[in-house]
Amino acid sequence: MMKETQKTNWILTIILIIGTITVFFPLYMAIIIAFKQPSEMTNDVAGALAFPSRWSLENFRQAMEVTDFWRSLGNSLLITLTTIVLAILIHSIAGYVIGRGMINKKSFRFIYLYIVSGMFVPFSILMMPLVKQTAQMGLGNRIGVILLYLVFYMPMNVMLYTGYLKNIPVALEEASDIDGASTWKTYWKIVFPMMKPMHATVAILTALGTWNDVMTPLVIMSGTGHNTLPLAQLNFQSQFGTNYNLAFASYILALLPILVFYMICQKQILNGVANGAVKG
Repeated sequence: MMKETQKTNWILTIILIIGTITVFFPLYMAIIIAFKQPSEMTNDVAGALAFPSRWSLENFRQAMEVTDFWRSLGNSLLITLTTIVLAILIHSIAGYVIGRGMINKKSFRFIYLYIVSGMFVPFSILMMPLVKQTAQMGLGNRIGVILLYLVFYMPMNVMLYTGYLKNIPVALEEASDIDGASTWKTYWKIVFPMMKPMHATVAILTALGTWNDVMTPLVIMSGTGHNTLPLAQLNFQSQFGTNYNLAFASYILALLPILVFYMICQKQILNGVANGAVKG
């Protein structure tokens, strides 16, 4: 039995090492290329893996100029942060109503399945009707993009909140009701704070999706002059497609804000996923 356990541990260790290398190797290549000069780019493997002869931030400076970095960053932050806040507020309420309603009424079960089924509808099917509809409604701008994100991420977030509610005893709400608190007050004072780990999980999942998305801003905000970071990188790459040094410098600049956000929320995310998996 001991030998089998040791063998299993060795296999898991090897798999973890391979997985770590697979994840970090592209990141290593991106950092190395971002600091190299175009003259240092070679076709041989040794030259590609080698450190730059001189570490310089010149590529990052040029990438920021080409992509209009600060303006694009501001648009990305505005869209992402607004979407996160509204998603937590709206989707958590929807998940609470549906989750508690399913206890007594089967109709809420149907509503839940109807909303969650939206996860299986690809954006490509909805793209052209949405472009026409948003244009007719005057929402072909950042507000329209935020509203679409709230709709797109509602199925996943409602599913997460509904599952996490199983960790919160109904007895707490019943006690609050006996004390004379309204349902609205009970939710904000008791239930909403207790869903903090799931708020962090929803925040990072929503942030990753909105921050890295290209298609929705491209088709909705095209021609408005407001670029997000992925859109700015798309324009930059089409104009300077052969200059990988500037391209990778731009990718790293776009990666840093979302990486910092993930590190801040990491502990809460792990708690939310673990609790949902054990009791959901």
